[in-house]
Amino acid sequence: MLTQIDKKTMQCYLSPFHPRSFERRNSRLTTSQGRALIEYWPQFGLHIENGKINLKTIFGRYAPCLLEIGFGSGQSLLALADTHRDKDFIGIETYRPGIGALLMGIRSKGLTNIRLYEYDAVDVLRYCIPVNSIDHVQLFFPDPWPKRRHHVRRLIQESFVRHIIAVLKPRGTFHAATDWQDYAVHMLRILSQQKEWYNVAFEKQYAERSLYRSVITKFEARAMREGRSIWELQFAKRAF
Repeated sequence: MLTQIDKKTMQCYLSPFHPRSFERRNSRLTTSQGRALIEYWPQFGLHIENGKINLKTIFGRYAPCLLEIGFGSGQSLLALADTHRDKDFIGIETYRPGIGALLMGIRSKGLTNIRLYEYDAVDVLRYCIPVNSIDHVQLFFPDPWPKRRHHVRRLIQESFVRHIIAVLKPRGTFHAATDWQDYAVHMLRILSQQKEWYNVAFEKQYAERSLYRSVITKFEARAMREGRSIWELQFAKRAF
């Protein structure tokens, strides 16, 4: 049985108890994306009001589980799940056309190892993902909020990182990538302050490109066209 969240707890979803790290985009769904949401969401969608999930229940098996925060159009997550069908994947996104596009891809490839949330990642990690349950968390090209007055809206803050650490299994890994050097410096500082994990690339160092990031997304392609470097960070949770 999934643990239900009581009504009092659900009220917090209606009030901004933390600064939102994203803005709702008003991009219109294509006809195919809208149809995919209607037809496939009941099979692949997860609901925050159901509370803590049971991975064995939702996937029907025991397997390593990877979680991607902000999968955008879903290109990277789709390729990863297709290549690693022996693993299970949870994606979190608030961009509905991206969710619709990913659902189309899931059905076209016949995948059964992906489940999706359409909610703020902070809430999903806080209320839905059990502690010590995820093998790998990844966050690719989050909104850098480059203006100083908007830095409070950056997703990588200590409180959010604490949620990531909590859901990771011992020896589980976190991988982030950004094309904004200022955000990379910010992330490296915040991540390095947490004693429960360590920098895979050694202290104060950035990582090499992850094997879990085989697809060049549109954000990365644009950064490359504009001459910006890609900064990668990888941390692993300590076993104790």
